[in-house]
Amino acid sequence: NFKETVTLFLNQFKTVSKYTTEVPLVVYLDPLSRILRYPRYTTVVACIPICQYLSDIPSPPASVPAADKRIADVTGKCYLCRRKIKPVKMKKLIIFDLDGTLLNTIADLAQSTNHALNALGYPTHDEASYKFMVGNGINKLFERALPEGEKTEENVLRVRAQFIPYYDCHNADRSRPYPGITELLEQLQSQHTLLAVASNKYHAATTKLIAHYFPQIRFAAVYGQREGIATKPDPTIVADILRDTGVQPEDVLYVGDSAVDMQTALNAGVTACGVTWGFRPRTELEALNPAYIVDQASDILKIANK
Repeated sequence: NFKETVTLFLNQFKTVSKYTTEVPLVVYLDPLSRILRYPRYTTVVACIPICQYLSDIPSPPASVPAADKRIADVTGKCYLCRRKIKPVKMKKLIIFDLDGTLLNTIADLAQSTNHALNALGYPTHDEASYKFMVGNGINKLFERALPEGEKTEENVLRVRAQFIPYYDCHNADRSRPYPGITELLEQLQSQHTLLAVASNKYHAATTKLIAHYFPQIRFAAVYGQREGIATKPDPTIVADILRDTGVQPEDVLYVGDSAVDMQTALNAGVTACGVTWGFRPRTELEALNPAYIVDQASDILKIANK
């Protein structure tokens, strides 16, 4: 939507510094009339380096034909100041973790794990404790949930056998998208940013939850933990997504809520963005020194468009 794009442009930047849209289009402000004009341009322009404030931008010279009233000409230079314009490099692909990033799933995970533990005669845990047990796949979750002296591979598999059929029926009982996530995904999709999911949750549950909560989003790839493939922070899952999408690492933003996610991004050579609304504290994210840490979903849109 052009009107929304222009509004975002003006509200976010206040200066004409950088911006691209989903169509080859440039807006400029006529300082005399304060009217946004947008003739049919043929090139995308990122910035006007010499014109720092909107009030400083003159109208295109009358001698310039309407079809050519674009800020950058075919040489990539500003027609006003003749300085070279550096294009904005927006992220082409954003990869999201699932649990603690897109969805708050902790209540259903806790209930299902407690069901499995109780069925086998083991003590259960309060919901808050599970925030520090999840993140490395369900087998590691079960190992952490089992009491000391019972953390054997055999017992992990016994818990798993109880957990999966129950969780498959109850994984959407109380799980919900975090505030602003659905709107964020819709906005990113509208500007043709590729979207993907990389989760340590077993693959069947990952795809089911994504389809259930985000049916309107066309994800380029959705991967959970798959048999025979290492879990995060091993970068294989990211490499598979890059293979599927044909996107280079430098064009990728990876978004997650834990140290596992930040390490995954580091191992894969992509830009990391930590979110503070998930299961782990900000200090855990800061320890891995990601490029970004955000407190609300809308902040990711600003990062993606930098």
